[in-house]
Amino acid sequence: MTEVSRIPLAGVVGAPIAHSRSPALHTHWLKRYQIAGAYIPLHVEQDDLVEVMRALPKMGFVGVNITIPHKEAVLNIADIVSDRAAVIGAANTIQFRKDGKIHADNTDGIGFIENLRHSVPDWTPQAGPAAVFGAGGASRAVIHALLQAGVPEIRLTNRSRPRSDALRSEFGTRVIVHDWVKAANVLDDAATVVNTTSLGMVGKPPFRVPLDGLTPGAVVTDLVYAPLDTEFLIEARNRGCRTVDGLGMLLHQGVPGFERWFGVRPNVDDQVRAAVLGE
Repeated sequence: MTEVSRIPLAGVVGAPIAHSRSPALHTHWLKRYQIAGAYIPLHVEQDDLVEVMRALPKMGFVGVNITIPHKEAVLNIADIVSDRAAVIGAANTIQFRKDGKIHADNTDGIGFIENLRHSVPDWTPQAGPAAVFGAGGASRAVIHALLQAGVPEIRLTNRSRPRSDALRSEFGTRVIVHDWVKAANVLDDAATVVNTTSLGMVGKPPFRVPLDGLTPGAVVTDLVYAPLDTEFLIEARNRGCRTVDGLGMLLHQGVPGFERWFGVRPNVDDQVRAAVLGE
């Protein structure tokens, strides 16, 4: 009787998780590259995280993505933490290595930068300051990525000033904090503008910061992708800016994990976007 190889499994761990588009993304890639594998949404509560993470490799999992609310907690479970995950303070990609060790990484910044470069090929980080709205977990990854890419200055504003101040203390003097009541000021001469908040997302309050100060030609991106074309992006486009939706970040951040788990580096193209959007 011929021995059957173990089918590699991967998934996304979070709570809630039913809304995640990652299963559609990775399942599309598995089919495209004819890989015998599966990618599964895993609803895991915080109290069960350690037990589940230790059990997954025994069940045939080669890795998982991590989403809210476990991105920070999973660092305490990992045996190896990448430098960028350590700096960002969160992980979104886990690899269960053959030596039994759990490796944690953060590919959100990679996804963010690749989305910009893919959507606006002539985007130049050094062209001028970047304005960043929000100081949550996503903002940490974005700030780290922008600084690594060579952005000369990041103007950061958040509804809670202490969170912005904390990021400045961690990432250094290239991060300049602005009060939320004067948030519109961060737009003056900004070459790159990023909304990392949930404002404008379906079911969330609208993004109300005036965008009068946007410079025509600036690259403006919103991490929100539900709706895909947010009011923030629509107004920026009406003001002559080049806009980038948030779906691409989700797609590109998935590339490194898929390659590590299944041995193939997948492409991000229109077919992938359509599959994830259910079109």
